[in-house]
Amino acid sequence: MAGGTWESTNKPVLPGLYMNFKAAAASAIQGGARGTVIVPVKANWGPVREFVEIGSEHAIGESFSADQDNGATAYRTLYLAMLGGPKKLLAYRLADSTASAASVTLQNGEATPSDVLQLQAKYPGSRGNGFSVTIQPSLMDPAARELRLYEGAKLLGTYVGADGTAASIAAKVNEDDENVWVSATVLGDGSAVPADVNGAAFTGGTSGNSGITNADYLEFQEAAQGQQFDVVALDYAADMSLLQSFAAWVKRLRQEGRGVMAVFGGSAADDVAKDAPKTAAARSLALNHEGVVNVGTGVRLSGVDYSSAQTAAYVAGLIAGQRLNQSATYAVTPFEDVTRRWSRSEQELAVQNGVFLLIFDGRQVKALRGINTLVNPAEGQNNAWKKIRSIRVMDAIHADLQAAAEGTYIGKVNNTEEGRLALIGAVKEYLGQLSLSNVIEPDGYDVILDPAYYGDSAVKQPEPDQVFLQWNVKLTDVMEQLFGTFYVQ
Repeated sequence: MAGGTWESTNKPVLPGLYMNFKAAAASAIQGGARGTVIVPVKANWGPVREFVEIGSEHAIGESFSADQDNGATAYRTLYLAMLGGPKKLLAYRLADSTASAASVTLQNGEATPSDVLQLQAKYPGSRGNGFSVTIQPSLMDPAARELRLYEGAKLLGTYVGADGTAASIAAKVNEDDENVWVSATVLGDGSAVPADVNGAAFTGGTSGNSGITNADYLEFQEAAQGQQFDVVALDYAADMSLLQSFAAWVKRLRQEGRGVMAVFGGSAADDVAKDAPKTAAARSLALNHEGVVNVGTGVRLSGVDYSSAQTAAYVAGLIAGQRLNQSATYAVTPFEDVTRRWSRSEQELAVQNGVFLLIFDGRQVKALRGINTLVNPAEGQNNAWKKIRSIRVMDAIHADLQAAAEGTYIGKVNNTEEGRLALIGAVKEYLGQLSLSNVIEPDGYDVILDPAYYGDSAVKQPEPDQVFLQWNVKLTDVMEQLFGTFYVQ
């Protein structure tokens, strides 16, 4: 799928829809609703370097474990992302080279014992060290052997080998579709009978969280490019070099036509420091891009404090889950307080310097203003590019029109006057649907052939396979500032 932006002096080579957004006077472009959040996490269980879709809080514990020991971030990060309300949440577990799966080796009951059966956790991580097994004769059939798998005191599964041999037990363990915990390997010819054991513990499981470096997060970038996603967040307060690497990555993806955004934050110490506003503002200035959001405040939920970097996962979910005609400005959150309450002057500093701030208004915690880190708009941009809603609606229009162009027009419709009019009609119909949702003004859009390439005023001639369109759109905005004058007589 090709697409992205284009320049008149450097036109793309691949077939696709290439679109530039240019600021027009009196046009305030806002919008919304994307869908998928993607986050890298550290965990004590679960598949490594694979994407796992998380659909519920229960699924977080099942897929990655609910404990937060050994530097695990999965449960906290994914739970906060889910609170934001994305349509889809994808997690990618990172691990270093020390990650290993826990296991236990069982022996036979001979005078000279030998290894006959090995059970190994399906995923690397310390969670597997909590597994144990018991083997004893089956109460239903004395000739059979029964293996019971536990996690702590919880029974995970019961597996009965009909003839009591290691091979028969292993077959039952491996053939159980509901067994998501361990795999069994026969040692020897499989005819030996495992000896009775009571609570034989798994050992050797390591999570591989302590040695994760920036290079692992860069590998995540490569893997994520093969996924369809809209917003990415990190699971900790990364250093500026990694943040800038992700910002550059997002910028490149956006130039290639993928409307993705990233949400970052800072450390808990930075969040509560006296100079927190200046630190957060400096972070935004260093990133300075419409596709990057910088959270400046930590939050408190159920008595637990979360840093702004951790809160970024929630903001990513909030952005992804909103409809096209919604704004993050004054969006109410489930948090009970913020870790530092910014003064009015500090809040003004946040708005002026591209900091996404959460505030406590005396009753609830809400977003102050839905802005990204764009402090200094580039050529062809204006202040509308500073708003998250603006960027999301431009991304949505781009994605929808690109999909329609690829599915119906590119390579299928002749580049004749009739074909070009059909394309224009389809774009107008799409924009008309947006007007019905109050995303754009009912009479605030038009689509024409670009006068620079067609008609008497054309200064350039398109190639036979090229079509240049110009559409002017005036999209609705939400009320963010209300000004009134009160007259007393």
